[in-house]
Amino acid sequence: MLWVKAFHIIFMVTWFSGLFYLPRLFVYHAMSNDLLSIERFKIMERKLYFGIATPGAIFTIIFGLWLISANPHALMQMTWLHLKLGLVALLILYHLYLGKLWKDFKHDRNHHGHVFYRIVNEAPILFLTLIVILVVVKPFGYANQGLASPVEKAVAKVNP
Repeated sequence: MLWVKAFHIIFMVTWFSGLFYLPRLFVYHAMSNDLLSIERFKIMERKLYFGIATPGAIFTIIFGLWLISANPHALMQMTWLHLKLGLVALLILYHLYLGKLWKDFKHDRNHHGHVFYRIVNEAPILFLTLIVILVVVKPFGYANQGLASPVEKAVAKVNP
């Protein structure tokens, strides 16, 4: 399971790299006036969205579900995991919204200025911060009571 967890983290980092950089490209794209720059941004945005961010999202979700499948009964009783999964659902919606914005740029239908995209660019840090705190600190789980969770006990038996 440690390999699965490692790949879950690797693909999460990949996904977030796309979520951090794509809105930044939108900022520069919205500020561009010349056709050469506009066409270059369209190519960069497409490759980032479909070549990095979307595969990162898909594999993050696959490996995350694989981790949950190791002990679904115990894990699904943990409040922190429910909150994390809710944030991941919102993150997926954010990802899809970026896809909609990309499509608007692709078809030259952008209706927002660079300031809007600067604000949109801040959303991933909120998701990342909250998700990492939930996973590491587990504020609504066994950890804040000084107890090991059933999953942590099972892992300790396998990896003493």
